[in-house]
Amino acid sequence: MLLCIMYNVEDAKRKLEAYCAYQDRCHKEVITKLKSMNMIPLAIDVIVNHLIEHEFLNEERFAKSFVRGKFRHKKWGKIRLVRELKMREISRFNIDIALKEITSEAYFNTFHELAEKKWNATNENNILKKKKKVLDYLLYRGWETHLIYEKLQDLEISNKKT
Repeated sequence: MLLCIMYNVEDAKRKLEAYCAYQDRCHKEVITKLKSMNMIPLAIDVIVNHLIEHEFLNEERFAKSFVRGKFRHKKWGKIRLVRELKMREISRFNIDIALKEITSEAYFNTFHELAEKKWNATNENNILKKKKKVLDYLLYRGWETHLIYEKLQDLEISNKKT
């Protein structure tokens, strides 16, 4: 038996207010949620406008919290952060504002810690294979290639000294 729940605009507003209050959401997530509730396009527009007017939905705030969270907890680099925000249809303007949440010092410290931790955790005798594994790991997390190659050179040199 298929159960189909019908929402009126007021019920959908309340449900989406709670959805947005739980954690910051982007417009795309909210629209997808409303479509999954079988709301018509006119109702979706009304609800999204209501959420924006009442500060439940704010793309700049979403982008900033997304960048802070993913950088701090998942240790993502700027390339991955930008790619993920673009997938969520965040404007370039808001992406640039959000990236300013990360200080240069924190960015480079996190990169160096992450690279060194992965280097030390990688059990590989062949230095080229080890470099490739660390390279792939850091690229997947969205770190810039020039930073990675410089760091790999430093790690290889320091590895030869020990």
